[in-house]
Amino acid sequence: MIEGFNKKSLEINISNKNLIFEIGELAKQADGSVLAKYGDTFVLVTATVNKEPKDDVDFLPLVVDYEEKLYAVGKIPGGFYKREGKPTDEEILKARLIDRSLRPLFPEFFYNDVQIIATVLSQDKENPADIIALNGASLALSISKAPFLGPIGAVRIGRIDDKFVINPTFDEIEKGYMDIVVAGTKDNIVMVEAGCKEIPENIVLEALDIAKEEIKKIVEEIERFAKENYKEKIEFMPLVIEDDIIEKSREFLEPKIEDVLENFKEKSEREEELNKLEDQLILYFIPDFEIKEEFSKEEKELIKKIRYIFKKVLKNYVRNRIINKKIRVDGRKTDEIRPLYIKAGILPRTHGSGLFTRGQTQVLSVVTLGGIKEGQLIEGLEEEFTKRYMHYYNFPPFSTGEVKPLRGPSRREIGHGALAERALLSVIPDEIEFPYSIRVVSEVLESNGSTSMASVCGSTLALMDAGVPIKNPVAGIAMGLIKEENDFAVLSDIQGMEDALGDMDFKVAGTKNGITALQMDIKIKGIDLKIVEKALEQAKNGRLYILNEMLKVIDKPRENISPLAPRVIVMDIEPDKIKDVIGPQGKFIKKIIDETESKIDIEPTGRIFVTAPDLESGEKAIDMIKELTKDVEVGRVYLGKVLQVRDFGLIVEITPNKDGLLHVSQMKNSIAKNNKLWPKVGEEIIVKVQNVDDSGRVNLTQKGIGFEDDNQEKGRPFKK
Repeated sequence: MIEGFNKKSLEINISNKNLIFEIGELAKQADGSVLAKYGDTFVLVTATVNKEPKDDVDFLPLVVDYEEKLYAVGKIPGGFYKREGKPTDEEILKARLIDRSLRPLFPEFFYNDVQIIATVLSQDKENPADIIALNGASLALSISKAPFLGPIGAVRIGRIDDKFVINPTFDEIEKGYMDIVVAGTKDNIVMVEAGCKEIPENIVLEALDIAKEEIKKIVEEIERFAKENYKEKIEFMPLVIEDDIIEKSREFLEPKIEDVLENFKEKSEREEELNKLEDQLILYFIPDFEIKEEFSKEEKELIKKIRYIFKKVLKNYVRNRIINKKIRVDGRKTDEIRPLYIKAGILPRTHGSGLFTRGQTQVLSVVTLGGIKEGQLIEGLEEEFTKRYMHYYNFPPFSTGEVKPLRGPSRREIGHGALAERALLSVIPDEIEFPYSIRVVSEVLESNGSTSMASVCGSTLALMDAGVPIKNPVAGIAMGLIKEENDFAVLSDIQGMEDALGDMDFKVAGTKNGITALQMDIKIKGIDLKIVEKALEQAKNGRLYILNEMLKVIDKPRENISPLAPRVIVMDIEPDKIKDVIGPQGKFIKKIIDETESKIDIEPTGRIFVTAPDLESGEKAIDMIKELTKDVEVGRVYLGKVLQVRDFGLIVEITPNKDGLLHVSQMKNSIAKNNKLWPKVGEEIIVKVQNVDDSGRVNLTQKGIGFEDDNQEKGRPFKK
């Protein structure tokens, strides 16, 4: 046996289940390693920290990876390569959830590489792994060498039948109408991520209050356990700046900053002037800065200090201006929304489009409708399913006036797209009411804050323009916060500078009835619920104002979808008749597809989706399917086609999937006795169904039809 294992465990009871943390057995070379368990869901979370800071950076180089191994649920990856590939969107979203919760709780000037890797080793069918991973990451950092200012705790809150559920199972999440993930310290909330079905603000606040109590219990237990397994923290060197440099910089900058803020309201112009001002500050201390080619070590250190001071003075000045004078960067009041410019239906060849502009933030959203089987197949540790509503968000470099190579979607783009998708998901009509796959793409054309919420507004416009019968229009708004000791200001519709220099980015989307999505990120050590309550109230007022302006442009979904969109028609047949529609070797269904240029999707339940290029083609396909599945009626007259000529009579096709026997004794008297007069193979004749025997065999007759004066209803023949 290998010696040296010192396995220890911590158990915390949450919602009558034990959240178990084990250390000392797995991945011992990582700085912090935790096996987190909840039911049969196991997640290994490691934290590794570089001993030396990263060169030439002024930010925390934190990387979080979340990996779902398919062996965790006994699956072998599909496709040619039998190993997991690049992270899925779901893995990226869960990694972002962890990152956003941890990042605010590292000290300033700590620039060492930190990597968190959460690996799902076992996944049961009850307990989501993301919450387990987030709590495991908190403990892994707390016992590592990283100077983490946590710990934090995290819980998920659901709501079913007017009751809150702590850490709901997958089934409970599906049944409920609220799914909120909350992370926080012992005293404050640091991160919220939520999807809701038009939930009132007071219910959300109540959920956060319940989460806060559970989080406090988790944090206290992790804190105690971490102290018992303490490691020396890495020391880092703060940037020490002399008081006289700070004071001179402040005196030099403040009047000039005020001048820039007063005279340059446009984002690009203001940024250009502030960049010039930063250069002026360096010249103030190093007069020959622009002409020198090389700098001494002392001068390099001074330049580093000056650039840091510039950011600090600018941040403090803007924040104090908002707190004390109630004047924002662009002169707005704290609850004022930027000017709006809204249009719908601006692209002639798309199925639906909407343009939403708020200040210098502009998003064009475009809707494409497709057949029900054109949704996105989601594969992972949970049950596979097809997502019929998809939202994608693109953030090209020109939206901020930059030049950058185009690559695949960034983690931020994936996150913003998922947030906008979640905001609208609860108002999308179900498959029965609207049997289409819906793809929305939001193109950010200009960016100056809150592009994800502008995507929500633009997508609502585009969906209504496309004729999608959404339950209620949705609008979104981003709220900010400036907090100085006990004083604070909540800002409605924040722009980029207020986001960068502020303490909170709180995105709220919803309808007139309530909230559909939340995302809150904090840049300080947390905020209390009084601030959240104020932010939600102010966000509601802003959201309703924006909704009202949107409805002035388009107040409801168009009555008909675009003539350019495919037509999807749904019908149900008995499951045992599916074979009749398909036919031998797919003969019948191929014929329908060829003649109508439609796609036919048949579910095992007998539900059929016909996706046709136009309504006429779709109706023709439906008629052909009805003809194939129509029961043979005794006593009904049919125009049939001779398939075979036998000594005893004729085999006649009366529907594409049904034939019967016309015995010689049941033929017209004029031809029965002379087989030379019998119809040939391929000829059409009129017959009547005499009976259907117990084995399903059809017997036909030509007697009693009245050929000379036939006014009886004939079965409509299948058009050949």
